[in-house]
Amino acid sequence: MHSFGYRANALLTFAVTILAFICAIASFSDNFSNQTPSAQIQILNINWFQKQPHGNDEVSLTLNITADLQSLFTWNTKQVFAFVAAEYETSKNALNQVSLWDAIIPEKEHAKFWIQISNKYRFIDQGHNLRGKDFNLTLHWHVMPKTGKMFADKIVMSGYRLPDAYR
Repeated sequence: MHSFGYRANALLTFAVTILAFICAIASFSDNFSNQTPSAQIQILNINWFQKQPHGNDEVSLTLNITADLQSLFTWNTKQVFAFVAAEYETSKNALNQVSLWDAIIPEKEHAKFWIQISNKYRFIDQGHNLRGKDFNLTLHWHVMPKTGKMFADKIVMSGYRLPDAYR
């Protein structure tokens, strides 16, 4: 005859196994969702473009960000972290990324938005490499599920250029 402890252990082990199996199925089901996010970013104004006293370039931009990230939300999505980064190349680094804006989107209803803002974080290059520089604005997102693996993706928008002279 089995003791109460043995039976409780068997029941708990079975319950945890079933829970793990359900979590795995939930995570796997996200692979079948049709995700079609869209975004557009416009630079409305270059507020200032200056050389700081210690030699670094600094830019302040007014951005118009329009995005529809609702397709990223499934029943397994807890939240989405989105951010806009300026990406450019220099002779020292093949890829420089400067975060300009970010947001945590907790619900699908908030995932379709239009905002007009000045960059939330300072756009500074260590040196004087930004004059006349071509750069991309990239909308990155990280989908944080309730269970399973977190995944990330991005939309790259190219064709932006900084002025040749400081303002």
